[in-house]
Amino acid sequence: MSKRKLNEHDVPEASEPSSPSATPKKQPEEPSKTEVTFSSFGLEPRLLRGIKEQKWATPTAVQAKAIPLALEGKDILARSGTGTGKTAAYLLPVLDRILRQKDSNRVTSSLVLVPTKELALQVSRLAVRLAAYCGQDIKIQSIAGKESDVVQKAKLAEQPDLVVATPARAATHMNSGSLSLQALSSFVIDEGDLVLGYGFKDDITYIAQNIPKGVQTFLMSATLSTDLETLQGLFLRDPVILKLDDLEKDSHSVKQYVVACAEEEKFLLVYALFKLSLIRGKSIIFVGDVDRSYRVKLFLEQFGIKSCVLNHELPLASRLHIVEEFNKNIYNILIASDETEIMGSITKDSESRPKKKAKKEDGKSDSGVSRGIDFRDVSCVVNFDMAPSYKQYFHRIGRTARAGKSGTSISFVIPKEKYRKHKSTTFAGSEHDEEVLKAIEKHQKQGQKIEDWTFDMKRLEPFRYRFADALRAVTRIAVREARIKEIRMELTKSQKLSRYFEENPEELEHLRHDQTLNHPARIQPHLKHVPDYLLPGGKKPQDIGFVSLDKPKKRFVKGKGKKVVRGRNGKIDPLKTFNARGKGKK
Repeated sequence: MSKRKLNEHDVPEASEPSSPSATPKKQPEEPSKTEVTFSSFGLEPRLLRGIKEQKWATPTAVQAKAIPLALEGKDILARSGTGTGKTAAYLLPVLDRILRQKDSNRVTSSLVLVPTKELALQVSRLAVRLAAYCGQDIKIQSIAGKESDVVQKAKLAEQPDLVVATPARAATHMNSGSLSLQALSSFVIDEGDLVLGYGFKDDITYIAQNIPKGVQTFLMSATLSTDLETLQGLFLRDPVILKLDDLEKDSHSVKQYVVACAEEEKFLLVYALFKLSLIRGKSIIFVGDVDRSYRVKLFLEQFGIKSCVLNHELPLASRLHIVEEFNKNIYNILIASDETEIMGSITKDSESRPKKKAKKEDGKSDSGVSRGIDFRDVSCVVNFDMAPSYKQYFHRIGRTARAGKSGTSISFVIPKEKYRKHKSTTFAGSEHDEEVLKAIEKHQKQGQKIEDWTFDMKRLEPFRYRFADALRAVTRIAVREARIKEIRMELTKSQKLSRYFEENPEELEHLRHDQTLNHPARIQPHLKHVPDYLLPGGKKPQDIGFVSLDKPKKRFVKGKGKKVVRGRNGKIDPLKTFNARGKGKK
């Protein structure tokens, strides 16, 4: 008698009789369930070794879809969020093509255009790491740095296989004849939605007019905008369009909190967050300008809390190294000012040809911290100073909850009735905090919301005397001196030691950016320690500590109690025993 099986509704149903000779048929695996790996793409083995060094387990969504199509030679227009692996999605096919088409004559066969110098260096460094086992078969150069034209021409004279540049710099060298695109086979525009917005339209048009036909083109972007359609019309021929959902948009895993507080209470709250370990993991603190970044850094230094500052005043090499070390978990707290383009002023390099100024459109100027540069494993974003617009707010909190991970954002908002009530800590941009907050609430996506952080400020009352003491020590002079000192320190590191670090790259690991600055602010050692009795619900101290028994005592002459002063030889000095009137007391 055959057994009866239960269906999905727990109802028995008859099964087909099975014969002894019949063997069960193996169900074919669905193609969608087949695991996709980098080796399944058929990439050159030396590139697979480079991928293994990066410790990438499996391809991301954009890599899994774009790489096979790119290896078939198709043009690709891909939209995918920052941090989803777009750079490797085009670099791997480009490097693979260079290796397979390699001949004895070296020519520049691939060009990658990016909107910023920092992103150019980031792309070129990743390309070098992926091609680490290719020896001399692949030569990569970035010409987007601050080197002179002579240095960059010398780099291009070596005929590198892959060149990474900004559109302005590429157009300049094309115009001078030092960069030839005659043998170009691969062309990439990364962050395409930003390229035209940063004023590179004339350069892009010039490059499009001189690029040979039949070149495989990649257009990568975080959004699909009208600017992207313009680029598509200039370069792409029947492209495959990949509209990949941004993990940041779908995860809904950013817990957003807002706390209304007085101006000076921002410092009290940020002290409590880090000193009492209310935040764990890596954090980015966004402030309104450069002065604020150093004020917060010096304030945290009073309590022994280390942090590093990231702003546009620091040299390019320092900024890049800070980001790299932050991603390696060397630093846990990064203070970023985004009153301007943090990761480099997004302006075109000086050229002989006159250029039109870029049109500034509302919301199109994105902070370099928010776009292009990838920050990894950020657990919390603290908006110490509220973002000036809701778009910048969403860019800021997008630095956390990446690749499906969860994250938290905490924003300090100054109510209008508390604005300019504490002049030494007032920030002009806080005047419109409530208006920005309303716009943020209005533009929340479905399933997301910003909640009030119900933190009882009364629990921090025992810390107020410590916080006020530390805040008084961080004066305007201290901020100015610290700002100048760090710039000098970073200039020394980035200029005088650049060649040394090139020859000794292992020494770069010991370079620190979170050093305590020697500034006029008074460091008070006792502030670094938090007694148990100050903690909310904490314990009372068990003892009162060590009390010295050798306290200095006043010396009195036996008898009438006259005050005497003894010299070094121990004898009484009669000239100093008289009172103010010049007569001894009787």
